[in-house]
Amino acid sequence: MKKSNKYTVTAALPYANGPIHIGHLAGVYLPADIFVRYLRRNKIDVIFICGSDEHGVPIAMQAKKEKKTPKEIVNKYHYMIKDCFNNFGIQFDNYSRTSTKIHHEISTSFFKKLNEKKKIFEKVSEQYYDKEAQQFLADRYISGTCPHCKNEEAYGDQCEDCGRPLIPEDLISPKSTISGSFPILKKTKHWYFPLNQYQKFLEKWILINHKKDWKVNVYGQAKSWLDQGLKPRAITRDLNWGVPVPQDKGKVLYVWFEAPIGYISSTIEWSKQTKIDWKPYWKDENTKLIQFIGKDNIVFHCIIFPVILKAYNSGYILPDKILANEFLHLENKKISTSKNWAVWVHEYLKDFPNQQDPLRYILIANMPEKKDNNFNWKNFQIKNNTELVAILGNFVNRSLTLIQKYNKGIVPYPEMLSIKDKNILTKIKDYPEHIGNLIESYQFRESLACFMDLARLGNKYLTEEEPWSKKKEKRINTILYVSLQIVGMLAQLAEPFLPYTAKKLLDMLRLKTFFWNKIKNIEEILCPGHVLGKTVFLFKKISNESIEKQMKKLKKIQSFMQ
Repeated sequence: MKKSNKYTVTAALPYANGPIHIGHLAGVYLPADIFVRYLRRNKIDVIFICGSDEHGVPIAMQAKKEKKTPKEIVNKYHYMIKDCFNNFGIQFDNYSRTSTKIHHEISTSFFKKLNEKKKIFEKVSEQYYDKEAQQFLADRYISGTCPHCKNEEAYGDQCEDCGRPLIPEDLISPKSTISGSFPILKKTKHWYFPLNQYQKFLEKWILINHKKDWKVNVYGQAKSWLDQGLKPRAITRDLNWGVPVPQDKGKVLYVWFEAPIGYISSTIEWSKQTKIDWKPYWKDENTKLIQFIGKDNIVFHCIIFPVILKAYNSGYILPDKILANEFLHLENKKISTSKNWAVWVHEYLKDFPNQQDPLRYILIANMPEKKDNNFNWKNFQIKNNTELVAILGNFVNRSLTLIQKYNKGIVPYPEMLSIKDKNILTKIKDYPEHIGNLIESYQFRESLACFMDLARLGNKYLTEEEPWSKKKEKRINTILYVSLQIVGMLAQLAEPFLPYTAKKLLDMLRLKTFFWNKIKNIEEILCPGHVLGKTVFLFKKISNESIEKQMKKLKKIQSFMQ
């Protein structure tokens, strides 16, 4: 990764028609959070931007389902999602929402300027209309068979099976999801964005500039769209919920036109609150824009949003990286919000209070970076009990308990260091750079594995050296000193992955965090004579009963699905 002094990091705006689940965390928010925490630890100027996506057909559909207004729905889920992020230690600089006045103003200003400069055009076309409901059928108000994978339950905006973006006209045997009736074609006027005019610009930007440095799935999906040839796409909808189209009652901006502009409006909102100029984060060519998104959002971030910025022509930078993971499955079945087949984050927090880091750990360890991966409750229990408890927690607890027993909680002065001791003290100083290089290259699973290798190294050293043995009486101070240097290094490196654990560790050691790139140059992380704090357990075992409870919950959901 080429270093930059300024970063804008965005995480995909979660859709406020329901709570967030573990697939969202593993796919988007944990990788983004690890990356941002690492940048902050390197004293790099970074803002981390997100917010709730609160417009579009699914919101209106959920409102109808719950017998509430769309505003009531987005309020309910916005605060639920925001609380989950806060409780999970995901630290946005600003978490906004697209229903704010500022977002309406900014997204409308984009539309107005593009219209004034004739970068968009009006067109009357025939679109599907439900005579029973007396409504045009945009996006999720219409379903049918996907022309690509033949899934019979594809929506008018996207197929959830193959992830391909669609338009209603693509569907085979379309029907209304409101009444179940077969729609008719009826004329209506909309504004269109001529994506085809930006084909060459995108080919140069993506196919030439980013062929080697973008993830294979992101590059491949963007290339597939470009290979098919871009076509004009409607950027307005016949709906009454959304950002109103100026001077045209009953029409709103298409959610995938205005939602990505939410990154900019959220940054401007942050700027108004902090009195810090937002423009360098979006208009300085030396700033790197890094976007973490879901796999099903690739086209909108690689094709539509960059073209909007290019057409608007106001000095906005384009993304340096657009990062999308594959899908996380639950018990070997695809996570499905509509079928309630998910582990909901707010429910996890209730069932496993104060155990955010074990879930962070398993989701990072199983992160679907290159291929679909799976979460299952039994594996969650095993990894918690055999890795977090038995390796990391056990090593830290044994080291600190022995210091209390043999040296009253004070870091001892080492005696003569053996060759093995010296090798270990040298080796642990390489870990910040190794882990940092992996985070910088967006290999988050590998970076966590490297961190756990350090814990394994400490565990192995302490077990082999046996400071509690009478034979080692003369070496006990040295062994404990070396062990504590490993504990100190773990405390310094844990925070991007396990922030709550890192805080516990630092409090126990009475230690402050060092800047990441300076850690390897520090002679001793814990100096002899330093008094340690109170020892607490880092992790606790997860019982069979708690796992059985989760499995019963899933079996109940499964019975409804059949």
